[in-house]
Amino acid sequence: MKKISSCFLFLLVFSVHAQKEKLPVISKAEELKTVKSKQIIWQKDRAKMAVVRPYQPVSYKEEKTFNRLGEPITKKVKVDEVLPLWFDVTEVTVGQFKMFLAQSNHPFSGDLWKKVYENSPDNNYPMINVNWHDATAYAKWAGKRLPTEEEWEFAARGGLIDKEYSWGNDESLAGDYANHDGIDDKDKWDDTTAPVGSFKPNGYGLYDVAGNVWEWCQDWYDNDKVWKVLRGGGWGSDSNHLRLAIRDNHHPDCRYRNYGFRCVLGSN
Repeated sequence: MKKISSCFLFLLVFSVHAQKEKLPVISKAEELKTVKSKQIIWQKDRAKMAVVRPYQPVSYKEEKTFNRLGEPITKKVKVDEVLPLWFDVTEVTVGQFKMFLAQSNHPFSGDLWKKVYENSPDNNYPMINVNWHDATAYAKWAGKRLPTEEEWEFAARGGLIDKEYSWGNDESLAGDYANHDGIDDKDKWDDTTAPVGSFKPNGYGLYDVAGNVWEWCQDWYDNDKVWKVLRGGGWGSDSNHLRLAIRDNHHPDCRYRNYGFRCVLGSN
């Protein structure tokens, strides 16, 4: 009963938050083609999401060519539609994962919760100690999926081109954008996770794409198909491991206090 009650409270908080910001609440992926807002609330798990690739409908362009007699002609060529891509603004939280467990039969033991609470003590902290299968199950329940590695990096860049970090090239700004090891007096969370959204967002409005927790992606790390990809660095990472080019990997069964995830909507 306690678990279910906390989930209802979590839903209430997010509903009030959505009303305050007047964000559209979306329940079906098809609706994303007509959304004008750059942010939404996804109804199933109450996650705030931001568009990183807007929808572009099918269009046509004129192309000049020649007929069989060599005479110039103009024909219309179809340009394929670009499907929208939306990312969770924050990493999936403890509160959201509790809601998932309350509405599903996914196994998760009390011993695991003990480990979670050591570093993520309440509902606003990132969910940790989840393996790739946990993350995938949550995404499926929510009607979403894990990002591909390519999508993750595209979104993490926030529209920047050829930059080292999600905020640019200045390593000294890491403490403004990421919960990581080595930021001294700027760090309010000593050797642990921070509540999601505690640092500055990137250009797409995504928080904690650098630091806080490593994030599971869909992809296999290499052709051996033994390890799954993790990106973004965590609270124990130095600033070098916050660079956008850094890749990590682990077995999909592995759970760790530094591993979490976020979800996406859109066709890959």
